[in-house]
Amino acid sequence: MWLSDFRVVLPERVIARGSVRIEGGRIAELAEHPVPGAALSGDGLILMPGMIDMHGDMIEREVEPRPGVRMPFELGLRDLDRRLKVAGVTTAYAAVSFNPKSAYGHLRSYEHSKEMLRALKAMRPMLAVDHRVHARFEVNYPRALSVVEELIADGTVDLVSLTDHTPGQGQYRDLERLTARYQGEGKTRDEAAAAIAERIREKRAEAGDTLATIRAMSAACAVAGVPLASHDDDTAAKVALMQDVGATISEFPVTEEAARAAHAHGLLTVMGAPNALRGESYSGNLSARAAHRAGLLDMLCADYHPSAMLPAVLELAKADPGGLAGAARLATANPARALGLTDRGAILPGLRADLVVADDSGIGHVRATIRGGRKVFSDGSVILPAAA
Repeated sequence: MWLSDFRVVLPERVIARGSVRIEGGRIAELAEHPVPGAALSGDGLILMPGMIDMHGDMIEREVEPRPGVRMPFELGLRDLDRRLKVAGVTTAYAAVSFNPKSAYGHLRSYEHSKEMLRALKAMRPMLAVDHRVHARFEVNYPRALSVVEELIADGTVDLVSLTDHTPGQGQYRDLERLTARYQGEGKTRDEAAAAIAERIREKRAEAGDTLATIRAMSAACAVAGVPLASHDDDTAAKVALMQDVGATISEFPVTEEAARAAHAHGLLTVMGAPNALRGESYSGNLSARAAHRAGLLDMLCADYHPSAMLPAVLELAKADPGGLAGAARLATANPARALGLTDRGAILPGLRADLVVADDSGIGHVRATIRGGRKVFSDGSVILPAAA
């Protein structure tokens, strides 16, 4: 099946009026010109690789859309699948925390998180997107170590990130800003300060030997071949430690110093598409656009809003030295490389036919999503055969 007359986004360039042949669920051939009699004529639309989201925080709110209102896992996971395919995401890593004392309460309890991830793995054959698991391991809760190790051993976990949300460092290094946020939720300044102090006390009481916990988690990942990421790096010293324990990805570096250190140590950086689209971090940390301008941004992820992925790529393309091809790599080829997904992430012969048909009018719009040569979404504006 030929898809003809598209702006075909290759890893290093864009073919202005290119065509792609799909056979057996894979990309079989590329042409630098329109092909007569094609199954679909793009008339100048964008054809780019399906996007790979290595960090999406949406799953918890799909299974419990309101506090205490729990939906069946099957319903929540189907809804998440729909959100992702409509956004042009063909491979998604559901980021699930193991943090029973977080603001999300039981949603992040060890048993609930484990149950939810196993439900996701069981449903994978029935879903349109290739769903994988990103375990967010809170290093201050060593009791979660055996839970995550069990999930790694049975093949449930595909990526682990080392997180630490203790106030005073990382994402919450600015205590004044955190205090103001608590005040915005109705607390007095004294109440906010007391709540922050209690969070710090709880974290320290649970933590034990944090470095030993980190090294144990790293060892489990190394044995299973699971990629390891750091999270919310704020200093060069923290980046150096994360590289030392085996991390190859730096998620959401919160300062330019940390992002530069990540590059110096060979870690690939990832930041949220909402940050890139808006031009600023909601928590006052490093702007993804600033990191991109400085050559310090390697990947985009959905974070908490998958529909921001395509608009963020198009926004960054305006300033990217490689134009659309360079910006698209942030959501396709680069995550594939970082996560060891050698069969996808680019429009090249032999790779999976995971593709997105899009336009760049306004903030951008996903017209259709193809996974493995099979149409999994169309908004009705382009007519695709069900499968190639």
